[in-house]
Amino acid sequence: MNHHAMPQSFRKAALSLLFSFPLALPLALGACSPQGSEAPANPPLEGADIGGSFELVDKHGETVRWSDFDGSYRVVYFGYTYCPDVCPTDVQRMMQGYREFAKQQPELADQIRPIFISVDPERDTPQVVGEFAAAFSDRLIGLTGTPEQVKAAADKFRVFYSHGEEMPGGGYLVNHSAIAYLFDKAGKPLATLPTDQGPEAVAAELAKWVN
Repeated sequence: MNHHAMPQSFRKAALSLLFSFPLALPLALGACSPQGSEAPANPPLEGADIGGSFELVDKHGETVRWSDFDGSYRVVYFGYTYCPDVCPTDVQRMMQGYREFAKQQPELADQIRPIFISVDPERDTPQVVGEFAAAFSDRLIGLTGTPEQVKAAADKFRVFYSHGEEMPGGGYLVNHSAIAYLFDKAGKPLATLPTDQGPEAVAAELAKWVN
């Protein structure tokens, strides 16, 4: 059984199916954050030991460090490109929410760097991760690395992952945490983005903390 690559047609089919049914985004941020409502005084992840320095590789094969994003808010999601369902759904909602926020607050949205980090370095080459990220947004940065680099980054972000079920005909699944983290300009954790609640909820959460 081939453990090195799930057929590209499977991944492309999954993405094609997902984008065939775009989620509606009728709700403006003004409706998400009614007048008079205020964000909690302290971010829910304030002081949490999540995040930190890493060295990974982008689609060009260039080294990217956590510190390269200093001065920007960061949205970070760990997943893998061969994921048949959860990852593409979460990332789509994450980026749809980002775009909805950008419609209302373009200058603030420009200060956010969405990042996708692979937990499947065996198959997710820089080119593959770059193509996956570009399928969702040209703002989304896809990163991968050696198994050691990926593990070091995942440990810093408290992300679990492990080799999962082997698939008929070759390939395998990867069990992993599915959390979209929002960090401030200094790289400190602020909140998680509720991708399970849809893009409107993601946009509303960004509106609470990006200012």
